[in-house]
Formats: sequence, structure tokens, C-alpha cells
Amino acid sequence: MSMITKIATLDTILNAHSEFLGRDFTAYRNHTYRIVNLCAVQISGQQLPIEKLAIAAAFHDMGIWTDGTFDYLAPSVRLAATYLEDDGKADWIEDITDIILNHHKIRRYPDQRDGLVEVFRKADWADVSLGIVRHGIPKFAIREAHAVWPSEGFHKKLIQLELARLRTHPWNPLPMLKL
Repeated sequence: MSMITKIATLDTILNAHSEFLGRDFTAYRNHTYRIVNLCAVQISGQQLPIEKLAIAAAFHDMGIWTDGTFDYLAPSVRLAATYLEDDGKADWIEDITDIILNHHKIRRYPDQRDGLVEVFRKADWADVSLGIVRHGIPKFAIREAHAVWPSEGFHKKLIQLELARLRTHPWNPLPMLKL
């Protein structure tokens, strides 16, 4: 599998938010690149909507850092919508919003448009679970994505955030999950 290692849009957005990401910058950047690559594996043989995937990947968890919350879906959507408006891509807001709001959905997303929500959802689950939940994504693709774009503490950070949220919101520790 040939890895995508340079996506200008993704790098530009992440660099613009580097002050918020701070020491988690590399960990989050690598997570976003793994997701885009795991999406590409699923879309193989079709035209890859790299710009949409890059924008969705850049913003999907960004609210964790910009708003300092583990209930980050709404802040992430807000950031993405602002970016899309400013970049002249307001017609993508609904698609990117659906991707962000449903990327932690447990069950299949009944995507009636281009299928990107489901592709992204599967890629994020495969990455966050370290390949335990693969949704048909080949193990070798997950291993290769992690070899090229290592965790750099991303998964450790998720565990820290989950434990902190559990202490303050024991009845709603994972607010981003949806059935």
C-alpha cells in the first residue's frame, strides 16, 4: 500500500491550530494522516476526495484542544464550518458536519450521499482501537499506517482524557459516542 504522506490542506489547517495542539501536535497530526490513509484503503479504485477527507480529519477532534473539552463534537463542527465558509466551500458544511458528528457512531451510518461518513467512521474506529475494531480494513494497512505515522502519545492522551472525563462526568464519560 502506498501511503499518502503530504496533504497541503491538512498541514495548513493543523499548522494554523498548532498553538492549541501544543505538545500534542505531532500525535494529532499523525492520527489525522492515519485516518486519511485508512479512508483511502476503503475507497481504492475510486476518485479519492482528498480535500474533504483532509478537512474532516483536521477538525474532527480539534475541539478537544481549542475548547478544552472532551465533549468536542459541537466545537469541532463550529471550527470546520467557519473554515469552510472562509475558504469558499460553504456547500461542504453539511457533509463535513455529518462526518464529524458521526465519526464515533457505533453502528453503521446510513449514508445516502457519497459514503464518506461511513468510510471515515470505519477509519477512525480502526485507528483509535489500534486495529481491534477494523470494520474490514486489512490489518496490514493499519500496521503500515502506524509505522509511517506512529502514535506519538495519541492513544495515551485519549486514555488520559477519558479518565479525566469519567471523574467529572461519571454518568456520561464518552459524550461523543452514538449508537
